[in-house]
Amino acid sequence: MVRCSCVLFRKYGNFIDNLRVFVKGGSGGMGYPRLGGEGGKGGDVWLVAEKKMTLKQLKDKYPQKRFVAGGGANSRVSALKGSKGKDYDIPVPVGISVIDENGKVMGELNKEKDRILVAEGGLGGTLFTNFLPLKGQKRVIHLDLKLIADVGLVGFPNAGKSSLLSQVSHAKPVIADYAFTTLKPELGKIIYNDFKQISVADLPGLIEGAHMNKGMGHKFLKHIERTKQLLFVVDISGFQLSSQTQYRTAFETIILLTKELELYKEELQTKPALLAVNKMDLPDAPNKFQELMNQLQNPKDFLHLLAKNMIPERTMEFQHIIPVSAITGEGIEELKNCIRKSLDEQANQENDAYHKKQLLNLRISDIVSYSEPSSHHASTGS
Repeated sequence: MVRCSCVLFRKYGNFIDNLRVFVKGGSGGMGYPRLGGEGGKGGDVWLVAEKKMTLKQLKDKYPQKRFVAGGGANSRVSALKGSKGKDYDIPVPVGISVIDENGKVMGELNKEKDRILVAEGGLGGTLFTNFLPLKGQKRVIHLDLKLIADVGLVGFPNAGKSSLLSQVSHAKPVIADYAFTTLKPELGKIIYNDFKQISVADLPGLIEGAHMNKGMGHKFLKHIERTKQLLFVVDISGFQLSSQTQYRTAFETIILLTKELELYKEELQTKPALLAVNKMDLPDAPNKFQELMNQLQNPKDFLHLLAKNMIPERTMEFQHIIPVSAITGEGIEELKNCIRKSLDEQANQENDAYHKKQLLNLRISDIVSYSEPSSHHASTGS
């Protein structure tokens, strides 16, 4: 088990989801005091989201991780107004959060061609600066990648998430019969008959204590924040990481997964969730599934099976519970239909909420515009 764990961290190192870089805007150009000429402004540094870009590619291409924009041109007799320095566009993946050295989020790049200014060029020399140029802004920033997907798979290692992803989508994840198969996030797409597409992210397996950064820790949990819904995947026969760790039933596994999400960020529990109970092809799986359904319908009657510090404040309420087998294909079509139905319901609720908000704003606007002339006439009459 120790050997497997070492392989895990070494291989995961090939996938980068956080990068620290230095950026500096270009210096302004010199002014021309005798003729009142102004120097050109220094170039700016921008981050630009590109679909096929990765942080690893960025690091490999620019190992110094240093990005400096061009300087503004000096003012001269033939061109009293100096030209602006060349901007520096840094290509970054979609799904980047930009964080400064103080931990403040500067912005996010959530779709292709999104841009964000990270270092402004200095002003050129003018009368107000005694014709001396200003230096460009410089700072160290962190590029933090969080995958954007419709659905995020949540489960302990060896729950069959990779196999399930290969069944429901066009992804080709690496699959093997040992814990920690998924060494980096894997994205797949479910394509329906009417060509609607839903993206599914298989994220590195959680272990108990992930909220404290054990195992994949925050490398896993932060990616869940960018998914619209969660799909819990549990092995019907339960889970045991190694001979040194305690065996957990399917019910205990769900409770522990919920606790890990709660301890990392409570808001994750408010996301709509579905449950896929995998490996229904195993012997005695139907009986175990009935037992699990009874436990999920009356969770409080079975929480005593776990230590108090492992019990979440609130248990997950699943919109759909689907028994599946990634090996035989049992329940896969039903699962795909439930995922779509759940996302459609969420979209409708969000649209309704948006329209209600717009209607409320319109009513408030009408009330304000109606009351203003009324108060004017009243004061005039008095």
